[in-house]
Amino acid sequence: MHMPLPLTRDLVLIGGGHTHALVLHRWAMHPLPGVRVTVINPDPVAPYTGMLPGFIAGHYRREELDIDLVRLARRAGARLVMGKASGLDRAEKLVHVQGRPPIAYDLAAIDIGITSDLPMIPGYGDHAVSAKPLGRYAQQWQDWCARLKTGAVAARIAVIGGGVAGVELALAMAYRLQPHAPQITILQSGALLPNIGAQARKRLIGHLERFSVTIVEQAKVTDVTPQGVTLADGTQIAASLVLGAAGSRPQDWLQDTGLELADGFVTVDPYLRSVTDPAIFAVGDCAHMAHAPRAKAGVYAVRQAPYLFDNLRAALGVGRLRAYKPQRDYLKLVSLGDKTALADKWSLPLEGRWLWGLKDRIDAKFMGQFRDPRPMPPALPPAYADGLAEMLGDKPLCGGCGAKMGAQTLRTALPDVTRADVEAGIGDDAAILRMGDMRQVIATDHLRALTDDPWMMARIAATHALGDIWAMGARPQAALAQVTLPRMAPELQTRTLREVMAGAQSVLEPAGVALVGGHSAMGAEMQLGFTVTGLLDGAATTKAGAQPGDVLILTKPLGTGVIMAAEMQWAAPGGAVAGALHAMVQSQGRAAELLAPVAHAMTDVTGFGLAGHLAEMLAQDGLSARLDLGALPVLDGAEALVAAGYYSSIAADNRAALAGVLDAPDTARAALLVDPQTAGGLLAAVAPAQAVAIVAKLQEMGFTAAIVGEVTGQNGLQIIAE
Repeated sequence: MHMPLPLTRDLVLIGGGHTHALVLHRWAMHPLPGVRVTVINPDPVAPYTGMLPGFIAGHYRREELDIDLVRLARRAGARLVMGKASGLDRAEKLVHVQGRPPIAYDLAAIDIGITSDLPMIPGYGDHAVSAKPLGRYAQQWQDWCARLKTGAVAARIAVIGGGVAGVELALAMAYRLQPHAPQITILQSGALLPNIGAQARKRLIGHLERFSVTIVEQAKVTDVTPQGVTLADGTQIAASLVLGAAGSRPQDWLQDTGLELADGFVTVDPYLRSVTDPAIFAVGDCAHMAHAPRAKAGVYAVRQAPYLFDNLRAALGVGRLRAYKPQRDYLKLVSLGDKTALADKWSLPLEGRWLWGLKDRIDAKFMGQFRDPRPMPPALPPAYADGLAEMLGDKPLCGGCGAKMGAQTLRTALPDVTRADVEAGIGDDAAILRMGDMRQVIATDHLRALTDDPWMMARIAATHALGDIWAMGARPQAALAQVTLPRMAPELQTRTLREVMAGAQSVLEPAGVALVGGHSAMGAEMQLGFTVTGLLDGAATTKAGAQPGDVLILTKPLGTGVIMAAEMQWAAPGGAVAGALHAMVQSQGRAAELLAPVAHAMTDVTGFGLAGHLAEMLAQDGLSARLDLGALPVLDGAEALVAAGYYSSIAADNRAALAGVLDAPDTARAALLVDPQTAGGLLAAVAPAQAVAIVAKLQEMGFTAAIVGEVTGQNGLQIIAE
């Protein structure tokens, strides 16, 4: 049997900056076997700063600014950890990440950018937004523009910082807001535009005057309030939006790393290694090149990428180190708002639409590197048996419940169980075992990994396994873990198993579950599962018992199957993937406590999809039901991905199993009825008099709960969706 090559080293990229994005792009084309690459970034996307002024001016859509790290990591064979790095333990070689256990490294690189926050100014944190990092500014700009349209705010803006960034953004905002006659004021602590040629400065000031932008030099801001900005001389600058674009501050946590810093930035040698620790590299704006100090500029981050790529490989045992020697000057292209640009190099300014076109082409080429086509289908050998090509298809096998066997296959293979001490066996969410006066439920679930993050995958698998216990109305009691890891060196096994156990415990302990043991093995890929028990204090809430007239309540949105299937094909937007992961780890414990005492019947929605699990519920009593497609809670991005032709491995089997049962239109939303859910929601049949109040309580608890249909009668098993 073919086994993947074992992993022997951990390379951790801290931050999703431009340099790291380009390194991942190169890694996808030239991977180094034996290396596990991990990317740590707070968000599933990394905005490209070069296109920010164009977005603010209205020339680009928000999504055009984003480098999709989820897609890029999948293509590079890297695992993406969505979290914010908060420190380094260099003695133990650990990266601390907020909200989760530390991540071990053998080699690490830092590319976390800078911030233009101004915490020393009272009120800044509450009433202003910084240009860097740009994600929050981009979102607040959109929100502010929406409020401006309704008349909720006045078109008054204060920009703290009169360097190139502040001027460029002021021009972009002025252009975008022309119909509103905006009042924009730039506040600069010294002279405006100190780091640009005299001729270029003169021209930029002329463009500011053309847009009626007010310039206040030698301005010291002492306070930011909801009404605007206060200066040291008492001057009040009215503003409903205050933007910070002054200077560049390093991330605070770098101070505690023990690395040599220059004004808070990591000092690196010509090979981009920390001068303190050769196991740590730093690039982009967060690094200080001691051998060739330069201003903070994206051009250096981009040009560092091939050197960082080669030097990481050299440090991992392949090739030789290469010294990076940055150029002394570079072409500065400054957007002027109205699809024109000014170029400054060697104090020779040029401007015009053709320069905007040049900048647009440069930006498009840069972003185009991260928008590769879909992966190739699995390669077939020269000779193969009939049916192999059809079996493989053109899509990879899904993870999670998307890799489950079809309902028809299971029905023909599973035996009947008739024993006095088994109250309920195969057919319900969990078996019910009698032990004297005590009744215990037991269920097991095992998932093929749908994310390479062991901590996150363990949380998903544990939440998924507990779903059967919660659906029976039982109190979760104990769990056994089944862990299969890909082949790796003993040290990496230990690191990975620690992450798995920490992720599992973060779900099991709050649910009152004792993790009492399990089994581990190595295999071709990561697979995680749990056998879970629970105790019944009263009657179990089974799939049987629904009554005509009951309404159907669903506690979680649909779409995890199609989103994760598309993610494996580099097609799911990073934001949609993050939303699906968040939904999968949402505990159903409190929902079960609320629903179990009042539900006539209940199940959890997993591999057979909403319609499949509803059919199992209705079949117990020969009932029919009607589903309201418009009422279905759906994850962001799921419906669009179905419409684009993506679906999970088991979706076709789920649809076939409901032939003659499910009557639904041929629409993307209806297709989500057979989409397999991993750690999906609870589906409960509840008396209509109680349903509205219960849904309101569920929503107060944070569930995306909804009434999605009703049990219509005893007309034989049928589900009508409309």
